Amino acid sequence: MRELWITSPAKINLTLEVLGRRPDGYHELDMLVVAVDLADRLRLVLRDDGAITLSSSNGTLPLGEKNLAVAAARKLQAASGVRAGVHIEIEKRIPISAGLGGGSSNAAAVLMGLNDLWGLGYDRERLQALGAEIGSDVPFFFYGGTARVQGRGERVEPLPDVGPWTVVIARPPLYVSTADVFRALAVDRLPPPGETAAAVAALQSGRREAVLRHLRNDLEAVTFRLYPEVRRLKEKFYAFGAEYALMSGSGPVVYGVFPDGRRARRVVHSLRGFLRDVYLVQTLGARSSPRGMTAVSKG
Repeated sequence: MRELWITSPAKINLTLEVLGRRPDGYHELDMLVVAVDLADRLRLVLRDDGAITLSSSNGTLPLGEKNLAVAAARKLQAASGVRAGVHIEIEKRIPISAGLGGGSSNAAAVLMGLNDLWGLGYDRERLQALGAEIGSDVPFFFYGGTARVQGRGERVEPLPDVGPWTVVIARPPLYVSTADVFRALAVDRLPPPGETAAAVAALQSGRREAVLRHLRNDLEAVTFRLYPEVRRLKEKFYAFGAEYALMSGSGPVVYGVFPDGRRARRVVHSLRGFLRDVYLVQTLGARSSPRGMTAVSKG
């Protein structure tokens, strides 16, 4: 039996600016994204019968065609014409539907892992193009570290690392519909873009801490209106001593960036008084998570 274990990290948005609506129905985005060490583990087991199956430690994770890991395996199988199959096991640590890109990260991990397991020899650009057809967040995870992400997510520019930063991530117990948030977004009422460009300029000039002055998420106001619990969570971060806090993606996750671990641990303790899903994490550098994924064993 041939198998491959892969880590699949989460991400947070340091910026998310919506530039307008595209002719294809998607929105044009400009984002600064960074990977964090909150990660799932995937086990890919080669099947000779061509079947693609999935199991997970999380009982609420969809196991069929709606799961992006399954979608990724089927797309690569169809594109390559390979007759082999795979069983995918996901040890889930990244919260589901939280704005952390867990499903997209799993999809990228499957594409890279199966490229190895099936012996396809595809380069990153070819895999990334397939990933972009699966979901807007997928292309970023072929790089990891810190990157500027544009278009609807398909254009990724790797950047110098922002950290390491200590980050507290908290998820309120609710589901946010990304589609509903974008439908309710009034793009013409947004302030002019520019925070992503300013943050990138600060990072490229070596002023990593200055990046934090440019945090922005254009989806926050809509999510806060539709789900007031998310707004209250951000207020809690500041009440507990965070210098910087922002919603990631379309939510409901909110994170805070801290200059030292001591203050971050105090905030974790305070948030766990009323929330179950609270995580103390570190930002990942490109070298510590090459291509966003790391193969840890193979047999």
